[in-house]
Amino acid sequence: MDLSKTVGNYLDELSTNTPTPGGGNVAALCGVLASSLGMMVCNLTIGKKKFVEVEAELIAMKNKLVGIKEKFRQLAQKDNEAFDKVMLAYKMVKDTEEHQTERSNAIEDATINAAMVPAEVVTTGMELLPLLETIIQKGNQNSLSDAGVAVSLTKTAVEGAFLNIAINCSSLSNQTFANEILIREEMKYEEIKERTAQIISSILKKMKPV
Repeated sequence: MDLSKTVGNYLDELSTNTPTPGGGNVAALCGVLASSLGMMVCNLTIGKKKFVEVEAELIAMKNKLVGIKEKFRQLAQKDNEAFDKVMLAYKMVKDTEEHQTERSNAIEDATINAAMVPAEVVTTGMELLPLLETIIQKGNQNSLSDAGVAVSLTKTAVEGAFLNIAINCSSLSNQTFANEILIREEMKYEEIKERTAQIISSILKKMKPV
């Protein structure tokens, strides 16, 4: 995504009738936000005497989160570009049989790519969640709610990405290939749903009064 824009500019664009940025972009943005919150909890832990024994590990977690945050940011931009390519393919001329074939192939290829970008968001979400689990266990416990929001956003990123995978796969001519993608990504999505529910439950138990 274009970081030169203000949040206000982004929200204004999101609100218009243009197809990009759309849900896939927002899903990746949730990953950016989740990573940023994870980094915040690390920064609230690093340098504190109480957490000196885990400081090196939290620094390592923070460094990994920097890379994951950037990956999500790039995927947000790629999602826009992928959808724009689908739209361009639909605008191709179809006045001859040859042109119709070229157009159909271009639409299929662009739609596959549009499904693969959110699939990367799902994979990146799976990379992020174990880091957040470690931060929750070993980081500053006064920031448990912040870490919990990061977990929730990770689930939202993955769920939003899976919805975009599903809608793109529904448009593919090769439904055998589409189903292969869906089955693979749905397994990841279900795993994330289960793990995030468990993590949020454990956080809430920690925060309940004794």
